[in-house]
Amino acid sequence: MQPNEQLPAAAGRVAQTYPDLYRAYAALGEACAKAGPVEGQSLRLVKLALAIGAGSEGGVHSHCRRALAEGVPEEALKQVALLAIPTLGFPRAVAALTWIEDVTEGKPARPAR
Repeated sequence: MQPNEQLPAAAGRVAQTYPDLYRAYAALGEACAKAGPVEGQSLRLVKLALAIGAGSEGGVHSHCRRALAEGVPEEALKQVALLAIPTLGFPRAVAALTWIEDVTEGKPARPAR
């Protein structure tokens, strides 16, 4: 784990307890990101969509924070949630929208289940 890297509490504990495992995991993520032509904001929005599809509240929070730091507009993040309606269903999309709003509206995140 990099000294300045911020991870949620549980993930941070795993990264500190098993640094070789975490480095391998991080390297896999980097290799996957570099495996094709998708990059920048498009890459971040795809990662957000995957987190939404997986139903990962923590992943949605993380990718939203990263996207905002990379200059992705809030409305683009919300559009990804809305695009989930026909594929994943209205309830999943609404849940994702609330998770995005946790970050964009500065609400404290609910503990991930």
